[in-house]
Amino acid sequence: MEEPIGAALAAIAEVIGTSDESLRLLIGILGMGLLATSFTKSNETWVGPIAGSGWVFLGLFIYLLSEYYVKIGDPLLVIMTAGALPGGIFLAWLEISRINLLKEDTRQSLIWLRGMVAWSMIPYHVVYCIPYLNIAFVMLTAHSAEWMLEFVGLGSYTMGEVMVDLHDGGEIPLSDWDGSMLLLTQPLGDGGFFIPMYHSTGEEVNIGFILSCSGLQSMIIFVGAIVALQNVPWNRRMRGLLISIPTIHILNTFRNAGIVWLTDSYRNWQFLGLDMFDFSHSYAAKAASLFAMFLLAIALFDLLPELHRNIMQLLPKQLRGVSNSSTTPESFV
Repeated sequence: MEEPIGAALAAIAEVIGTSDESLRLLIGILGMGLLATSFTKSNETWVGPIAGSGWVFLGLFIYLLSEYYVKIGDPLLVIMTAGALPGGIFLAWLEISRINLLKEDTRQSLIWLRGMVAWSMIPYHVVYCIPYLNIAFVMLTAHSAEWMLEFVGLGSYTMGEVMVDLHDGGEIPLSDWDGSMLLLTQPLGDGGFFIPMYHSTGEEVNIGFILSCSGLQSMIIFVGAIVALQNVPWNRRMRGLLISIPTIHILNTFRNAGIVWLTDSYRNWQFLGLDMFDFSHSYAAKAASLFAMFLLAIALFDLLPELHRNIMQLLPKQLRGVSNSSTTPESFV
């Protein structure tokens, strides 16, 4: 049975003469623009509906990715993407109907959340939509993993040429691709721009590196969270960025190198229908990555207590130890 929201948007895309992915990107760009506007104009009285619309569009944009993660069997990302639409609708309800009932601290934290999400997603999609930047991140990721593996003595590898996964199926070398390198104007396949890995003997490892392997999503979450702290001096924000971004890149390089080594060394390993790549990539590495991001966030809280305060204000009262005895409107969140 086809997912109904995705099917409806596919029908709309066909009617207006575009692809599903192009329409999804348009929805995302609209949502990012609305949230960025509501963040920069947060004191205006008309901002609530703008922010609410932004949350719904972004929720839909992320939700439409869930079908892909179902296809590749990534349960954690299925849950996260599928929950984006109801989460966006809930935030839109808060923005439009309840913003004036929130405590001032909670309202300011909600404004911070608008900026965090907008300034996390905008830079990522700028990189995604500019092939030069996209390929640069893929190359850095691939060669970092190769250098790490060879440095610690876990094998001798080499990287292939940059390939393009076409939307209609098939793969071609970048040199044969006729698209623009300045702006991505045509949809690509799930792999986008990727680099396959080989042994130094020429034997294929059956692993390729794409933009999603770069850790850019994790980096950009911290960038958005830190940059959106409007009342924090830039020198403190820059220190937070200098701590978080290189740390994530180094940890992500270890992650990628570990996945390559495990997959290459245990090719016949099976557990509950999972091979080593699926287990290490979709389960073990993601659990380790989430734990590492949690520890990094705790480290940043000491430097940027405002970041901790905003996060705590947005948690349910039960999770932050707030009594339920108050019944005043100000205790809504």
